[in-house]
Amino acid sequence: QVQLVESGGGLVQAGGSLRLTCAAAGRTFSSSAMGWFRQAPGKEREFVGTISWSGRLTYYADSVKGRFTVSRDNAKNTVYLQMNSLKPEDTAVYYCAARLGSSTGRNSYEYDYWGQGTQVTVSS
Repeated sequence: QVQLVESGGGLVQAGGSLRLTCAAAGRTFSSSAMGWFRQAPGKEREFVGTISWSGRLTYYADSVKGRFTVSRDNAKNTVYLQMNSLKPEDTAVYYCAARLGSSTGRNSYEYDYWGQGTQVTVSS
């Protein structure tokens, strides 16, 4: 079992930055790939970025590549999403997710556990 709690969302102006934190509880965190997804009103949940259990591999959606960075600290059972150069189209609820015993994944169905989400709103 892995319990996930996101924090760090809020309201920011376009061009600004936010760092989201996902705190995990559970013995299997350090062996789990982690992902970030987002869902805007009226849209399907979409992939943002993923990081392998070791932290050596990361992959991003084209829409955030070069602006967002996923990192993790296994000693703290925490994964981060650093978001820079934010745009109004980044407005969404952001979710972290855990994928047990695997490398990385870009699809929501590949993940086993989900947090409750944190709202990010980018004003123009």
